[in-house]
Amino acid sequence: MILHICPEADWAAVPDGGTYHAASLDDVGFVHCSDPGTVQFPATALYPGRTDLLLLCIDPARLDVPLRWEPAVPPSPGAPWFPHVYGPIPKDAVVSVHRFPPEPDGSFRLPAELAVINA
Repeated sequence: MILHICPEADWAAVPDGGTYHAASLDDVGFVHCSDPGTVQFPATALYPGRTDLLLLCIDPARLDVPLRWEPAVPPSPGAPWFPHVYGPIPKDAVVSVHRFPPEPDGSFRLPAELAVINA
């Protein structure tokens, strides 16, 4: 399972049977994703305190575009690698959607219902 942080409005705009097209596809050529053990890092760095976020749980076997695990940008020795999806994500590849609220200090952590899956 891989995870993608998505604003609620962006996900709501995806029609049934459609595909999710993140802005990063146009900017860098792929959709930034994480795994359950790393999703808090980009969330806290890029979206501190933001309250309109969802976590899309994506089944890689349901993707019809390349998925590559690559180093973080900027690269840092010992930093985790992240999954990048090189194309739009079919709505049916998203097996669940979870609210992703910030902690009181604005940081993020994996929602409890997903932490059980990650254990």
